[in-house]
Order: sequence, then structure tokens, then C-alpha cells
Amino acid sequence: MPTSATGTSANSGAAAMMARKRAPRAVRGFTLIEILMVVVIIGVISAAMLLSVSLTGRDRELEKESDRLLALVNYAREQAELQTREYGVLFQDDGYEFLAYDPRRDAWRAVFEDDALEVRKLPDGLAVRLSIEARPVVLTRPKDAKDKTPQVMIFSNGDLTSFAATLEREGGMRSVTITQDEKGQVMQQPMVEVKR
Repeated sequence: MPTSATGTSANSGAAAMMARKRAPRAVRGFTLIEILMVVVIIGVISAAMLLSVSLTGRDRELEKESDRLLALVNYAREQAELQTREYGVLFQDDGYEFLAYDPRRDAWRAVFEDDALEVRKLPDGLAVRLSIEARPVVLTRPKDAKDKTPQVMIFSNGDLTSFAATLEREGGMRSVTITQDEKGQVMQQPMVEVKR
């Protein structure tokens, strides 16, 4: 085998070239910096989306509770007409309770025969304000109060006391009001957001 002046054979260079062509190429991966940049970009985009949802005034808990109150008042109104009996809503600062009038005892009592009209406590951070015929009502009651006369009456003919129940986020930043329109239908006003 002939050798060159450097002491290597002439064929060894060609053999090395052939070995490089036949060997599979190493797959190049992502560098740590590239991965970190992708993570930062994803973080910035998700933070922007979260902020935009907060700034649009969405308050799912407040919306859910106001939808529930609207549905329950309409349901109690239907039940009053169907059963020809008087119902009422007793509001407290942290919730509300539906009551039925018992003519035999001449007193208001809890509606124990219908689970839909059970006592409702509002989630933490939500409160209720009530106006009857455009006058604000104090909702704080003594703990030992036995009188369960409702503030809002739902009569057996479908009529009800003119009221406005406002569910609000603590601090009054967002609120939704349940009230009646000019035809006497119970309705929900759009969410109001106070900018500070």
C-alpha cells in the first residue's frame, strides 16, 4: 500500500469521506435559550389574555347568582299562580329565602316541600341590596329574630311587590339588579361596573 509523504495512505482520505457520507447525520435539537424564549412568549400571551378577560368586566360568580335569583323569582311566581297561594322572598345581607304563607297558622314559613326554593347563601364576596317601591331596605336582622315576614310578596294572582334586588361584588365595583319592567315582568338589568 503506497503511503504519502505525511505517512498516511492516499486511500485513507477517501475512506474517511465515504464513512462520513454513510454515517447518519446527528439531529440538531433546540437550545436552552430557544426553549426559554418560547416559554416566555407563551407566558406573556396567557397573561395578556387573563388581563383582557378581567378588564372586560366578566364576573361569572355574580352572573351565575343573579341568573339563579331571576329564575327562582320567576319559578316562585309560577308556583304561586298554579297553587293559588302566596309566596314571599325574605332577603338578608348575605342571602335570601323563599317563604310560603300558611293561612291555618296565619304565619309565613319556609318552603320545605320544594327543594328549589330552599335558603340560599351568597358566595363570599357577594352581597345583596334591596329597594321596595324605590325605598332602600335595611337587611341586617337580629340573630334571634323570629319574625319571618318577607319583604317581597308574590301573590297568588302573579302580582308581586315592586322591588329591586341588587347583587354586588364586595366594594360595589360590579353589580346586577333584578327588578320589574313596566309590564310587571321580572327582568335582569345589565351588569354595572364602577370604574375607579
